[in-house]
Amino acid sequence: MIRFLLRFIGLCLLATAFVFFVYDGTKSIANHQFVYTKVGDVWAIIDQNSLNFVQDWLKQKALWAWDPYLQTSFDLPNWVVLGILATFLILLGRKKKPLIGYARD
Repeated sequence: MIRFLLRFIGLCLLATAFVFFVYDGTKSIANHQFVYTKVGDVWAIIDQNSLNFVQDWLKQKALWAWDPYLQTSFDLPNWVVLGILATFLILLGRKKKPLIGYARD
C-alpha cells in the first residue's frame, strides 16, 4: 500500500513538473529568452508563511550551507525540483525484482 502511494504521489508530481515545463517553455518562446519559474516564487504563492519559516529554520540550523547552497536551491526552476522529487518517490515505490532461483517462503 505504501509503495502504491509513493508511486501515485510521484506520478502526480511528475505530471505537475511537466505542466510547469510546458508553461516555462511557452513563456520562454514568447519572450525570446530563457524564462523559468523559481521554486521560491511558487512556494511564496502557495504559502508565504511556511516559506519564511523554512528559510529561517535553515538559516538557524545550517548557516554554513545557507549562502552557497541552500539559498540557490530556492532559485532553481520549479520543474527541475519537482522532477527530481518525483523520480525519487517513484524509485522508492517501485516493485521489488523477483529473485531467480530462490524460493520465497
